[in-house]
Amino acid sequence: QVQLVESGGGLVQPGGSLRLSCAASGFDFSRYAMSWHRQAPGKELEWVAVIAPEGPEKTRYRYSVKGRFTISRDDANNMLYLQMNGLKFEDAGVYSCARYPTTFIVQDPDRAMDSRGEGTLVTVSA
Repeated sequence: QVQLVESGGGLVQPGGSLRLSCAASGFDFSRYAMSWHRQAPGKELEWVAVIAPEGPEKTRYRYSVKGRFTISRDDANNMLYLQMNGLKFEDAGVYSCARYPTTFIVQDPDRAMDSRGEGTLVTVSA
C-alpha cells in the first residue's frame, strides 16, 4: 500500500525558509518520479517541483519558484524534500507530495499522479 506522509509545514514570515519532508512507503521509492504540489484556498492544485531518477531532465520547477525552491530525494531512506527559501505570500497553501507511475518527468506534471499524500500547511504571514 502506497503511503506518502508530509511534514514540516508551518507559519513563516515573507522571506523566510521552510523545509518540507515526505516519507514514502509501500513501494520501491527509488524507481519513481516524485513531485511536490500545492493548493491555495480557492485555487486549483498545481505542481511545484518534480524529480525523477531517469531521463534527460532530473528536476523541473514551476517558473514562480525557480531559484527559490529545491527538490531533493534520499532514496536510501525513502524521503522526498522541498527546501523553500525566500517565501512569498503567494506560496502559502497545502503542500503535498505525489508519485508518478514513471521513472521520468512527464510532459504535464499537473496530471498523471497515481498517489498523493494528505499534505502539510504552509502559511506565509507578517
